[in-house]
Amino acid sequence: MTEYERSRTMPAQPEQVFDQAANIGQLDTWLPSELHVRAEELPAVTVHEDRTDEDTSALLRKRPEQMRLEWGTRDQGSYAGWLQVAGIGSGASEVTVHLSFFDDSHDPGEQAVADALDGSLRRLEEQVRLRVDNPAG
Repeated sequence: MTEYERSRTMPAQPEQVFDQAANIGQLDTWLPSELHVRAEELPAVTVHEDRTDEDTSALLRKRPEQMRLEWGTRDQGSYAGWLQVAGIGSGASEVTVHLSFFDDSHDPGEQAVADALDGSLRRLEEQVRLRVDNPAG
């Protein structure tokens, strides 16, 4: 098993950050561009990966009381992950994303995962900033 984790501080209340991260209709705005999540009957989702052109059955659970998202493959158990939002005072939050690959064939490698996580957290922060700067949008 291989695990990866990245964190980023965001200038918004944790509830605002979690609401943006957990918005299923806007996951594509911050997830890696090659991943597309289609909601079925939650927590069931389908994840399409452009790189392999494959659909994978997965689960996505929101835990708003913990400001946490959890996900993983449904059938093959090849990977799982979570996103946790924590308030750090002064109207800021820290977002941590953790990935676990149980099947080495699904692990794209340390550099690829680090780049994807950093990019996703950067895009999430951009989406949060847009929402905080323009609450009606």
